[in-house]
Amino acid sequence: MIDVESRAPDGGAGLLYRVCTAAAHTLAAAGAGISVMTEPGTRGVYAASDPLTEYIEELQFVLGEGPCWEAFSARRPVLVPDLGEVAPSRWPMYVPAVQDKGFRAVFSFPLQLGAVRLGVLDVFRRRAGSLTGDELADGFAFATVTMTALLDQHEDATSAGLGDGLADTGEHRAELFQAQGMVMVQLGVSIGEAMTRMRAYAFAHGRRLDEVARDVVARRLSFDQDRP
Repeated sequence: MIDVESRAPDGGAGLLYRVCTAAAHTLAAAGAGISVMTEPGTRGVYAASDPLTEYIEELQFVLGEGPCWEAFSARRPVLVPDLGEVAPSRWPMYVPAVQDKGFRAVFSFPLQLGAVRLGVLDVFRRRAGSLTGDELADGFAFATVTMTALLDQHEDATSAGLGDGLADTGEHRAELFQAQGMVMVQLGVSIGEAMTRMRAYAFAHGRRLDEVARDVVARRLSFDQDRP
């Protein structure tokens, strides 16, 4: 579904661009955008299917209002099948601007895992109407793909800066495995999900995975206190 989409216009690998274009195509939408939003204050558009969608996505940060803000803070999808029915007091500046560009509906899916939030995937349509059950499921699936891609990119970038092969040393791996086991017990989840929770925490707080693991092992960080 994503692999068949075209590459980003700038010729880059563009995985998240392809996620956006695939989401727009699958959900019969005019466009889709991914915005990164984290508790420490990181805010910004990460990818979009097209320039107009990127503009509308960025507009939410300029105005300080819109569905991505609501989905992020409420920790739940914000589904607006008809922007014309939105109360004027909800997004007084954003709704008129979006309608002026021809959009009639917006669906926002938070990118989150446990208590950690990474951002929002927004999908825009030029016609009013609700998502079907299958389309809603697809929206959640695209949000999951987006989270995985963001975590992979963050881990690749931080690992590249370790130097001297530190990320591959036995000591580092032993500490990482120990931390995984501790988080697994703290949250009562599988070993795989424990790692995903740690990666999500590292991304959201702008830290390296080995630093997070070290804090878990030293008991400076406990994930059972990181629940919503």
